[in-house]
Amino acid sequence: MRDKGFDTVMVNCNPETVSTDYDTSSRLYFEPLTLEDVLEVYHAEAAAGPVAGVVVQLGGQTPLGLAQALKDEGLPIVGTSPEAIHLAEDRGAFGHVLATAGLPAPKYGTATSVDEALEIARGIGYPVLVRPSYVLGGRGMQIVYNDDSLREYVAKATLASPDHPILIDRFLDDAIEIDVDALYDGEDLYIGAIMEHIEEAGIHSGDSACVLPPVTLGRAEVGRVRESTRKLAEGIGVRGLMNVQFALAQDILYVLEANPRASRTVPFVAKATGVQISKAASRIMLGESIADLRRDGLLPAEGDGTTLPPDAATCVKEAVLPFKRFLTQEGEVVDSLLGPEMRSTGEVMGLDTDFGSAFAKSQLGAYGGLPNDGTVFVSVANRHKRAMIFPVKRLADLGFRLMATEGTADVLRRNGVRAEVVRKHSTGRGPDGEPTVVDLIYDNQVDMVVNTPESQEARADGYAIRASTTAMDKPIITTVQELAAAVQGIEAQRAGTLRVMSLQEHAEQLRAGRAS
Repeated sequence: MRDKGFDTVMVNCNPETVSTDYDTSSRLYFEPLTLEDVLEVYHAEAAAGPVAGVVVQLGGQTPLGLAQALKDEGLPIVGTSPEAIHLAEDRGAFGHVLATAGLPAPKYGTATSVDEALEIARGIGYPVLVRPSYVLGGRGMQIVYNDDSLREYVAKATLASPDHPILIDRFLDDAIEIDVDALYDGEDLYIGAIMEHIEEAGIHSGDSACVLPPVTLGRAEVGRVRESTRKLAEGIGVRGLMNVQFALAQDILYVLEANPRASRTVPFVAKATGVQISKAASRIMLGESIADLRRDGLLPAEGDGTTLPPDAATCVKEAVLPFKRFLTQEGEVVDSLLGPEMRSTGEVMGLDTDFGSAFAKSQLGAYGGLPNDGTVFVSVANRHKRAMIFPVKRLADLGFRLMATEGTADVLRRNGVRAEVVRKHSTGRGPDGEPTVVDLIYDNQVDMVVNTPESQEARADGYAIRASTTAMDKPIITTVQELAAAVQGIEAQRAGTLRVMSLQEHAEQLRAGRAS
């Protein structure tokens, strides 16, 4: 916006972020993002000259919650209006937008008591995703598999009331989650990117690895995502950026949520596609059109983030999860199991010619990399045993030594894969001192662990395995989708196909590909 001649004023309550660099804005205020504090900043700035507008779409969820109150105080909100923000943020209003557009969403309900919660969950069908209302970062969200677990959750949750109901959604098992960043000016839609999550739906998007362009979605699915995104942007009334999360399950494209703001994926999208999407969004908020931005060269003259050049690099975003640095109240390592509550504290990006190489780089950046050889311990839930056979067999073909608990080892053996049976942590050492899997991990005899839980409830064996792996700084994989990606990454590492490319070189290749 400074490039367009405006003085820009940043209000940020978090001095740790790069948006508080001294040269980002004309003036920077370290103040809490509350109505009172923002109004004080506005009045101080208004005394120095007229305020052209207030931007609330580039600061996460908290500024969206202030939009209506700021407008009520007379502040000019630019871009998406507070009324449009309400359509996306309010569960009932958003449901009406979806119904009008003919877009499916998972069944849901709201409960203010244990009995209501049980009735809704039984009507939807287990498993369900439950969460308190008005939370950030998925805090307090949990996947619940039965009545007893739901009763326990409601008892632990903040006291349910008509003002703060518990939200209950159908959980889509084995669904592919899709993230979309898009620009809309009231007429034209520009898809910044369609990203495919590597982990299944149900894991918070901030903790999920994702890949751009998507690696398993065909043109038909991409077309459906594009059309659904357009309907949502029109129905909500977006002017600027919008992030949408979809889930593809049994060939049905469900809308999980739509946020009329920048998502945490926007910086990743800008680097991966070579388009300054935040800058373009700011210009749209000030009244310019997507057609204007194409003429100015800020957006590609043709196509968008779904029409990258055929030889464009594959980019993987991986979350950094610092589990080893945090302890429970009992002094133990925090469980590394991924779920709907966000735990990541940062992100890295891996970029290369193919998915396996890019994923391997993302693991190098986040956790020090995947092993090229050694011993892999495998213990997966019954519902994951079929899906784990082929990637585990590939590890055996690559020369890895396999260890497994008895049930997993039996399934592998019946499929021609030999795995050494090791004792569970809960059974203790054998009569002749045979070690448990946790003993072996602490003895540095395991190089990577694959462990998926039977259910979201923490089990003693699973937690002990994951905690010991985290403590020993070894790679741990908790979903079968991530296992398949890791195998491709290991293959790329061993083939020696990883190459170095700067972001500048990547951006130049994109420009050249679009020009041709």
